[in-house]
Amino acid sequence: MGIQQRLVGSYLAVIAITVAILEIFLIFSVKSYYYRNVERALVSQAELSASFFHQYFSAEDLEKQTERLLKGFSQHSAAQVQIISRSGQLLQDSTGMRGSPMMTDYPDVQEARNGDVGIWQGREPSTDESVLAVSYPLQSVDGNAGVVRYVTSLTETKKTVDRISEILITVGIIVVAIVTVVGVLLSRTITSSVSELKFAARKMSEGDFSARAKKRYRDELGTLADTLNAMATKIQRDEALKNDFISSVSHELRTPLTSIKGWAVTLYSNRGEDRTLLEDGLRIIETETDRLTRMVDELLDFSKWDNGQIELYRVSLDLSDFLRNIGKQLAPRAARLNITLEVDVSDTIPSVQVDENRLKQVMINLIDNALKFTSDNGSVKIFARQVEGGVRIIVEDTGAGIASQDIDHVFQKFYKGNGSTHGSGLGLSISDQIIKQHGGTLTLESRIGVGTKAIIHLPV
Repeated sequence: MGIQQRLVGSYLAVIAITVAILEIFLIFSVKSYYYRNVERALVSQAELSASFFHQYFSAEDLEKQTERLLKGFSQHSAAQVQIISRSGQLLQDSTGMRGSPMMTDYPDVQEARNGDVGIWQGREPSTDESVLAVSYPLQSVDGNAGVVRYVTSLTETKKTVDRISEILITVGIIVVAIVTVVGVLLSRTITSSVSELKFAARKMSEGDFSARAKKRYRDELGTLADTLNAMATKIQRDEALKNDFISSVSHELRTPLTSIKGWAVTLYSNRGEDRTLLEDGLRIIETETDRLTRMVDELLDFSKWDNGQIELYRVSLDLSDFLRNIGKQLAPRAARLNITLEVDVSDTIPSVQVDENRLKQVMINLIDNALKFTSDNGSVKIFARQVEGGVRIIVEDTGAGIASQDIDHVFQKFYKGNGSTHGSGLGLSISDQIIKQHGGTLTLESRIGVGTKAIIHLPV
């Protein structure tokens, strides 16, 4: 059973049960109201008749006054009037019934003979008609002289109640029908959105991430559509980055391999006759091999970070000496590029508990990027300062800077900004993961044509 059938079925079940309960209550109330009105009218007539008898005929013999009493009792009532003796014998009947039958079998007559008001509803044996009878004791000076009994047919009352019941049932059926139609229409507003989400999800599962779920309403399903579309957009972007990465890495691998193979063939052909050529070739082969090793190491590191397999080996590290040593290590490269590399570190900076090799990997990556994108006569500065709760390390350059549309994506895997075709696009992503693993943060501030500032915050 689909969602629409379940929703409509739920609506229909709730409304049908509610309407049925309401119908039963209303029908019972209407029936009770009409029957009670008839009963109150008869009781009022009987009480009035008994009062009249007690006031004017209480000293008279009931059997001798029955004709006068019957005439007076039935004058203002359409109901059948009966006057019954103390023994239960019928004395007079407004319908003209002949004979003197005993009325003691009727419960209302029995109660009235005992001095109470008797009320009975049932079927008249002679006509099999539903009737309501009210018997009232007639009090004389000697006690209970007899009973006055009012009897009325309930046929018309029952017809009236039945007509009202039919109207109520018809209205109830109409209400259920309207609710069913409204339930179908309302359920479609939900199921149509679900169907569109299902269609879009199926397209995405088949690899078509250009598919989008339509957002109809600002509700939970609308939020789900936004989430699904955002996920598809992210997957599309990641797929594009992955394709760029594969293309870039293929190019990066092909270049050193081509160089290595070319120099290997050249050196094999030379057979060691030209010593200078041999040394140059071996140096280039070594350089290109180191380059390939770095790329493979980056890929392995990324795979380990992505799978949570990296463990940190923390030691107490003196940042002052650590940063100065890195500056000395990269100073020759900066000099070859005609770039000023400056390290400004205070000796009072506290030690930090870090994995030295991993932090060195981050620093070399940041400084390498700074040198790569800084032109001749530029500068790269390394600062380290103590701040509240930790230390801050800054690598600042006067390079090309990072475009505003790239700054939010540079930490994503495979992303390379500034139209760069060098590297795997994993360096900053790995560096960010390393700093986060240390409980710190890595942020970038940059302006095109002014330079970039990489800021590392490590807790003490």
